[in-house]
Amino acid sequence: EKTFRGGEKVPRAHLDKREMQYLYNDGEGYVCMDTENYEQITISAEAIGDGVKWLLENMNIHVLLYQGNILGLELPNFVELEVVETEPGVKGDTATGATKNATLETGATVKVPLFINTGDRIRIDTRVGEYLDRA
Repeated sequence: EKTFRGGEKVPRAHLDKREMQYLYNDGEGYVCMDTENYEQITISAEAIGDGVKWLLENMNIHVLLYQGNILGLELPNFVELEVVETEPGVKGDTATGATKNATLETGATVKVPLFINTGDRIRIDTRVGEYLDRA
């Protein structure tokens, strides 16, 4: 760990932000392709963090690099996903703001309103992991 004095100047880090397309998970990591030069790189699950639950094949993402090392990535703010499993809404259960759990095509689970059914496509805010609306 390095300690700096109050007036000491530190050189700026030059980060490279590249647009990439997520292709697939090869078991060791998430393979992405640079949209400019078509170079493929594998990103570890640790570098992606919680964003892994919103990744869909062929999704465009931004990858942050420093001297060729991956620091992290930025997902789109909103993604459209299909509900693959949820409990049916019970007729008469119309309490304001009532929600239920829904499992999405990526395996993520979110709270959705009672009127959402299996097979519906919904929009999710990836920054907070919450349901926005029907797609």
